[in-house]
Amino acid sequence: MDGVHDMGGMHGMGPIDAEENEPVFHGEWEKRMFAMNNAASALGVRNIDESRHARERMNPGAYLSSSYYEIWLDGLVRTLSEKGLISEEELAGVVAPKPVTTPKPAIRAEDVDKAMDKGATYTVPEGKPAGFIVGQTVRAKNIHPAGHTRLPRYARGHEGIVCRDYGIHVFPDANAHGADDPQHLYNVKFSSVELWGEDGTKGDYVYIDLWDDHLERA
Repeated sequence: MDGVHDMGGMHGMGPIDAEENEPVFHGEWEKRMFAMNNAASALGVRNIDESRHARERMNPGAYLSSSYYEIWLDGLVRTLSEKGLISEEELAGVVAPKPVTTPKPAIRAEDVDKAMDKGATYTVPEGKPAGFIVGQTVRAKNIHPAGHTRLPRYARGHEGIVCRDYGIHVFPDANAHGADDPQHLYNVKFSSVELWGEDGTKGDYVYIDLWDDHLERA
């Protein structure tokens, strides 16, 4: 979706103020938010692409004025509400939380470190045949889907060169909506001049990971 979250190449957002010696978390509530989001994933109630799409649908004004973990909080509440796992009354504290059934049992405290170290993999053994080869010139499709997409606006309609084929992966644009459409994932090299014209810098390049359905033959 063409939301405020897709800020690559946009102007007028002000400088990025890097915080010197920035801590991992700025407060205990941020630690809890990190844990709650990962716990929700461990329960199997949503996948990573659903969580991203939930954050993308945040009110634009609120998104721009919120901190990183405030955006995570908004997305988590939206996901749990849409899945029927929490109600407006429970959120408001009007009624006590009710027990719910989830696809997987809650992760045990002693298993958290192991699970975090293991991480997750999104490679799959089978999917669409590769549509492109390394060294081929391709064009990012000029599309504007209403749902989730990993194709950034600034790259759409521009040509690049396939530098690497990572093999078959889960397709986020489908996975965010409960669909299964595994396909090849590529690393594509775009020149900054191709992306931004005379405002680009000759010799500078942007490398973007894109899937088959994001690309077309140039």
